[in-house]
Amino acid sequence: MLGLAHTRWATHGRPSEANAHPHTDCKSRLAIVHNGIIENYRELRKSLAADGHRFRSETDTEVIAHLIEQYYADGLETAVRRAARELRGSYAVACIAVDAPETLVAVRSGSSPLVIGIGDGEMFLASDIPALLGETREIVPLAEGDVAVLTPGGLAVTTLDGSAVRREPITVSWDAEAAEKSGYPHFMLKEIFEQPDVIRDTLRERVDLGEGSIHLPELGLKARDLAGLNRLCFVACGTSWHAALIGKYLVEAFARLPVDVDIASEFRYRRPILDGRVLTVPISQSGETADTLAALRESRDQGSRTVAICNVVGSSLAREADGVLYTRAGIEIGVASTKAFTAQLTAITLLALKLGRARGFADDVLVRQVLKSLSEIPDLMPLVLEQSDAIRKIATRFAASKGFLYLGRGMNHPLALEGALKLKEISYIHAEGYAAGEMKHGPIALVDHQMPVLVVVPKGAHYDKTVSNIEEVKARGGVVVAVATAGDTDIEEKADVVIPVPPSLDWTQPLLVAPALQLFAYHLGVLRGCDVDQPRNLAKSVTVE
Repeated sequence: MLGLAHTRWATHGRPSEANAHPHTDCKSRLAIVHNGIIENYRELRKSLAADGHRFRSETDTEVIAHLIEQYYADGLETAVRRAARELRGSYAVACIAVDAPETLVAVRSGSSPLVIGIGDGEMFLASDIPALLGETREIVPLAEGDVAVLTPGGLAVTTLDGSAVRREPITVSWDAEAAEKSGYPHFMLKEIFEQPDVIRDTLRERVDLGEGSIHLPELGLKARDLAGLNRLCFVACGTSWHAALIGKYLVEAFARLPVDVDIASEFRYRRPILDGRVLTVPISQSGETADTLAALRESRDQGSRTVAICNVVGSSLAREADGVLYTRAGIEIGVASTKAFTAQLTAITLLALKLGRARGFADDVLVRQVLKSLSEIPDLMPLVLEQSDAIRKIATRFAASKGFLYLGRGMNHPLALEGALKLKEISYIHAEGYAAGEMKHGPIALVDHQMPVLVVVPKGAHYDKTVSNIEEVKARGGVVVAVATAGDTDIEEKADVVIPVPPSLDWTQPLLVAPALQLFAYHLGVLRGCDVDQPRNLAKSVTVE
């Protein structure tokens, strides 16, 4: 018996029967399922259609079935291998054929995982280990570029060029819950560590570094529409609102377009002034946040154009907005948002650059510089993540703290707000985020040896003034935790504790600071015995106003 099934997290095309997997070729001889994103599916689809292939769905996945069909005269395994060599992107594919009833061929590329389970006279294939634990504990993880042929009697693994390779099985001792966490103790930590791949996926197919171009056809707005705007309004709640605050800096700098940032629950009550030249951008991980949906509807009723930024394809927000820019963070289980936040920042940066180019304020040099920096973030972020144990040791010092101040200037101010929110959510320590320049207007009264102050102070435009704030805190006996550029000896001398982050452009630095703040909050929560995946009184998607 041979079976093929897939639960789809939609990336291309809304959730529908036509877009659901498996997909087949023209003659329904082949069936495939697919995880990931095919970057060049548009050009492949156009070429295949010219050759007479008929498409039934909107997905990138169906292209794979027709591409395999193109080479099927050479046999199933060879056809899959030849097709895979033409695909660009991160993907995991499984294919079966009518005339090979006991054979399944799979291929893996990029960051999309595939694992094989070895049973007694049977073989299994899945995208992660938990799906297999009910059948077997003998697992063979496939490496990037592997092509696997599964039959009831065994497994053969080769590279894309056909060279045989040996993949040793491992015996998994996890229980089902631990397996779902991929060996991490909590979903939150797993999702923090997934962020490099999330950013790669959010950029994938949208950025051409060679051309210095940004492709966002899903916005539903032409360049002339973007050029004709006179204002942009972000509306969001919680962590998404903090992403929007950073977005204000990006859009105003790159596009010279005035930006409002509203808390969605307050938006309707200030009687906002909107019309067809205002672009309203609601931001929500789930796409179901009640207050954000209400703000979208208010904007639409007043004639504003709307483009949603959200993570769930086919969500209410995505359906009701004129256009949508999807983050590609995948399912986020932890209630306190981590990877969705950095995915939102990535998407907002692309939107800001697109606006800037359409309005003539972001020249080619700036666009290429920022895109290059964005593309480097997934390789730099592991330098932050590998400090998790060191950050845990730092957190140990503050596990008994009653409160925290978080300070930052410029885009580091919203990061301070986000860091404080994470600490409140995860550790139940009261924390407040402030613009560092506001410290002397009230919060400085709280500073003493019992009130630690976390300062976001990477090298950049506001560095010197923020260093002055650190000195003010130290002069009053305060304890300073600094999130600072690695190798900054001045900060090392002034702060009590330093969490170093790699240097980057001012515009992309928040993507490297955010994981450091997340890890600090996570470890404090764990040290205090809190349920970091499901904090008390909170829900993942707030669907009531």
